[in-house]
Amino acid sequence: MRLDQRLIAEMIAPKARVLDIGSGDGALIDYLFRTRNCDARGIEIDMKEVTRSVAHGLPVMHGDADHDLAHYPNGAFDYVVLQRTLQAVERPREVLRQMLRIGRYAIVSFPNFGHWRLRLQLLFSGRMPMNAVWHTPWYETPNIHPCTIRDFLTLCQEEGYIVDRWLAVDEAGERAPWRRSIRLANLFGEQALFLLSKR
Repeated sequence: MRLDQRLIAEMIAPKARVLDIGSGDGALIDYLFRTRNCDARGIEIDMKEVTRSVAHGLPVMHGDADHDLAHYPNGAFDYVVLQRTLQAVERPREVLRQMLRIGRYAIVSFPNFGHWRLRLQLLFSGRMPMNAVWHTPWYETPNIHPCTIRDFLTLCQEEGYIVDRWLAVDEAGERAPWRRSIRLANLFGEQALFLLSKR
């Protein structure tokens, strides 16, 4: 599993009902089922990934976060996970609203566009930056709403969401020196994870 998936799994209580949006190959769902005894299922837009997940016996269906979450009833899940997909959805604000309607908690992970290397690449090259997380050219990327950690926190404040827990890490999983400072996290964290709930 990717680093962000391992960290997401640590935020989820055993035996929880989990919906994983953008579940990819189903690695997180499989892990939650095997190690946490969770009732975990997923929706994925890429039909190849859906087919691969189903072939491994995982409950994943073809779906789109922008349109299909409205079909789930209120409070259907304990946790709704959006892993590295926020920047690729058409309506991030609405997707978050739906997540916290159908789930008690929302867990969101995303690459941080405020990372210092990305800032420097853009400043000195004058071109859209690329790295291990942002690894496709601008004309092929699915990322239509890149954001920074501070952007995301502003959205949470505007919507009245409670940030129960947050992490900013680099690809190697190092958390210091930005463990308690949003400003430093925004500068040094390559990816962010948030556990949200509603008032």
